[in-house]
Amino acid sequence: MGDNALMSEVLELVDVSVVREGHALLDDVSWSVKEGERWVILGPNGAGKTTLLNLASSYLFPSTGSATVLGERLGAVDVFELRPRIGIAGIAMADKLPRSQTVLRTVLTAAYGMTAHWQEEYESMDEERARAFLDRLGMSDYLDRKFGTLSEGERKRTLIARAMMTDPELLLLDEPAAGLDLGGREDLVRRLGRLARDPYAPSMLMVTHHVEEIAPGFTHVLMIRQGQVLAAGPLETELTSRNLSRCFGLPLVVENRGERWTAQGLPLS
Repeated sequence: MGDNALMSEVLELVDVSVVREGHALLDDVSWSVKEGERWVILGPNGAGKTTLLNLASSYLFPSTGSATVLGERLGAVDVFELRPRIGIAGIAMADKLPRSQTVLRTVLTAAYGMTAHWQEEYESMDEERARAFLDRLGMSDYLDRKFGTLSEGERKRTLIARAMMTDPELLLLDEPAAGLDLGGREDLVRRLGRLARDPYAPSMLMVTHHVEEIAPGFTHVLMIRQGQVLAAGPLETELTSRNLSRCFGLPLVVENRGERWTAQGLPLS
């Protein structure tokens, strides 16, 4: 563990570039996330959102600059000790999980950092935790269903419960609402909002393309375009029509209604 001054920073990127085959996926990015903040990462396809998440999860290291995650500098820490402290729910994870495993077991295996079947009996405490997280995400009726038979929305909710199992200090959500219909999206946004407003929940980073997917309780936004940060700060000051238009490269109007956001392109004259 770093000292206390460091630990209020969950993530600290200083002049970070990530270069692959001569192409900069991230270009001189500096960004700091403090404990308890809930960040949305917005930007067009190929902007560098997934690269940012891969840095935060310690699966990618900077080419130049420094990245510190939960007080540990990447390159100077054993990532296998760091990774259990980070929860990840995303599309990539779904493909690694056995389709024939039940929902309950899919969530339970996370406690052991495994994707496959675990032979020994689970501690009853672990099982209670798994049931509680699944209940929170509206999955109590699905405990014995096989993961491979779930709808897209049910899979997403199972993966978020799974990511919470290790009691992470940082929760990374990679496009959690991708592929959902309107009902599924609204259900997920509501549940994420509940999680985001829970003071005991971990710090959160969520990648999305759509401002409609930003759950109530999220506090900050980072906008990225072509590997560079365009804006970073509190939602209410940074999620503006001007910033979003620059980010996506066309005129957009952003509106905030209650605790939800919408964005629309201007009609063609």
